[in-house]
Amino acid sequence: MKETQVPQDIKERTFSFALEIVRLCRNFDSRSRSLQILVQQLLRSGSSVGANVEEAQAGQSRADFISKYSIALKEARETLYWLRLLDALGELPDDSSHFLLKEADEIARILATIIVRAKKRERR
Repeated sequence: MKETQVPQDIKERTFSFALEIVRLCRNFDSRSRSLQILVQQLLRSGSSVGANVEEAQAGQSRADFISKYSIALKEARETLYWLRLLDALGELPDDSSHFLLKEADEIARILATIIVRAKKRERR
């Protein structure tokens, strides 16, 4: 995925991000057991971000909405951690590492902003 193709809608953006994570993780199927464990963690957290954003859209209350977005934020931060670790180990392909690291960080920042705004509206 190229940066110019990044969707603006957070649901679409996290879905596209999950697709890129799945594509990346497919490349590690024949690697060492320890590396596969790290990649499994990345796959779990990277795909969970969008799933929680999707669930938040059907939140039963503003508190439920905030809770689901908070979980998505935690998963985005965890995904960034696994990406950084794999990058430090030299295991991320150069063509995707910069984009995925940047995208994970941007998604986390967007989610944090959504949470802050939702909490402000909740107090009103």
